[in-house]
Amino acid sequence: MKSFDDYLEMAAAMHRGCVCPGQVLGTRMALLGCELLGLEPPDQEKRLFVFVEIDRCLADAVAAVSGCRLGKRTLKYLDYGKAAATFYDRRTDRAVRIVARDDARDKVPLYADARLDKSAAQVYAYRVMPVDFLFVVQEVALAIAPEDRPGRPLSRVACERCGEGINDRREVYAGGQILCGACANGAYYRFSPNHALAGASRTEFLLPVKV
Repeated sequence: MKSFDDYLEMAAAMHRGCVCPGQVLGTRMALLGCELLGLEPPDQEKRLFVFVEIDRCLADAVAAVSGCRLGKRTLKYLDYGKAAATFYDRRTDRAVRIVARDDARDKVPLYADARLDKSAAQVYAYRVMPVDFLFVVQEVALAIAPEDRPGRPLSRVACERCGEGINDRREVYAGGQILCGACANGAYYRFSPNHALAGASRTEFLLPVKV
């Protein structure tokens, strides 16, 4: 059985071995989520789904420890800007949402040497702080659609405007057409003046851009 340091090392490996407070929080969050669901991380059976609500180091740590990945379709990202994640066991249909407490920062001086700098103090304190001081745990319910689960794509259609393929029922029906999300709602990129090069596309990535 791996130790906490083993799991933290897995998380830090994604950042060239550097450990930050977010990685400690993410490691503990993932371990707690798996413990509450009775699972041993990292998951190898695609039994565990994780929904992360932030794109920071915490999310990388949660992914590393839980074994969930975007490419495996077991890691889902929701841009809520919250240090939170939901852990779902597809076999038992149980789910828990874990939120990092903002006031955990206020308790850092109770656990860390005052001579440490802010980041080092948080790293140390978050390693040893009681779970109740770090997190709020909520029992939640999830409904995951078949097209959002692992496996081969359930559908594939072409956008009637740009011609690009769309997997897993992500198409939008608008004005009597089948459209991709970018054509229907506006893309995060726009084409540069010389985008057509030997049949390929050259794009500028600008956030956000409506087309």
